[in-house]
Amino acid sequence: MLSEQSAPVVRATLPAVGAAIGEITELFYRKLFADRPELLRDLFNRGNQASGDQQRALAGSIAAFAGMLLEHPEVRPGEGLARIAHKHASLGISADQYPLVHRHLFAAIAEVLGDAVTPEVAAAWDEVYWLMADALIALETRLYQQAGTSPEHIWQRMEIVERREETPDAVSFVLRRADGAPAGPFRPGQYVSVRVQLPDGARQIRQYSLSSAPGDTHWRITVKRVRGGAGPDGEVSSWLHEHARAGDLLSVSMPFGDLVLPDGDGPLLLASAGIGTTPMLSMLAHLAGTGSERPVTVVHADRSPAGHAHRQELRELVHALPQASLHLWYEEPGTAPADGTGSPAGTAASGPDAAALAGAADAAAPVGQVTVSAGPVDLDALKLPEGLTAYLCGPLPFMRAVRGDLLRRGVPAASIHYEVFGPDLWLGRP
Repeated sequence: MLSEQSAPVVRATLPAVGAAIGEITELFYRKLFADRPELLRDLFNRGNQASGDQQRALAGSIAAFAGMLLEHPEVRPGEGLARIAHKHASLGISADQYPLVHRHLFAAIAEVLGDAVTPEVAAAWDEVYWLMADALIALETRLYQQAGTSPEHIWQRMEIVERREETPDAVSFVLRRADGAPAGPFRPGQYVSVRVQLPDGARQIRQYSLSSAPGDTHWRITVKRVRGGAGPDGEVSSWLHEHARAGDLLSVSMPFGDLVLPDGDGPLLLASAGIGTTPMLSMLAHLAGTGSERPVTVVHADRSPAGHAHRQELRELVHALPQASLHLWYEEPGTAPADGTGSPAGTAASGPDAAALAGAADAAAPVGQVTVSAGPVDLDALKLPEGLTAYLCGPLPFMRAVRGDLLRRGVPAASIHYEVFGPDLWLGRP
């Protein structure tokens, strides 16, 4: 916790620091990359830097951590930092990089806030920084130890043994280790980093969920091509779509990620949208492979059946679980994939009608196990069991809406877990 000397100083200056934190983090990254340009080239996501998402995520994490130290001094600093630590471990971040960050961050603070940064203020915020940094270093050290590796050795060469076009914008890659050894264990829901060398020489890194079952000799990732939006097209996703083929070698990290399926027999809600289906596929494959009889409610939202990656596989996995149900929502349900599945626009159905709307490929699903609806996800249409644990993955607006619905229906915040693909911009969550 903060010392007695620093706590009142941080409390008094938090509003000013919070108001300027966006400007501070933007200047911090400019200073950092001017000093160490290789970090932008080979470590940081250039797309997130260009869009400003990484700057906003760093600003939010610092402000949230300082607020936690003030409002909940009884909470260990490491709590709430697990997501960041897993991301850092998947990149091979080491303890000796934190002093470099400290130097440029505090130079930015001094430049932005000027004379307001007295020695007393600087000392108090220095304490905040090192509480956060030391907690992350401890968590990351433990993650490396659990993985039996070190920051310098998280990468392994893996061969693409199969490439499959799942939708026009999503392609899956089945991977095996180049030395012929089994791909290795992971927990259902975890991800790996993939590092590729781009035409300009940069070695950019992105994370992709493992969408296969743990215990397989091969891993599988599914890559959605990022196009336009608030930032530039995805550099790594575009390269993989255009160049990666069976027989090619990729540099892939060991698995990390804290959105993992818990042991036990309690009911589950797996809610996803778009490519957020990938960690849910791994969880469902694990449940099916172990003969689980847990009650599982699977919710998925997508633009259309044609754009729903692994749609048929998702249905088959739910079908394999005796107490699972699948609920699909499509914005454009009349847009059918090549196999003829899909729903007429403006329709919704459950029970016997769901199979008819979903098409012949879904007709094998037991009555009542599949529903297909048009429009946004509506959890009010579902009966949710008591005591469920919820896992969310997808765009932030989708997760915010689902989480809000769950809280309104009495699901405790501690029972709702989520994964963000990219910088975590979900601020102000309890």
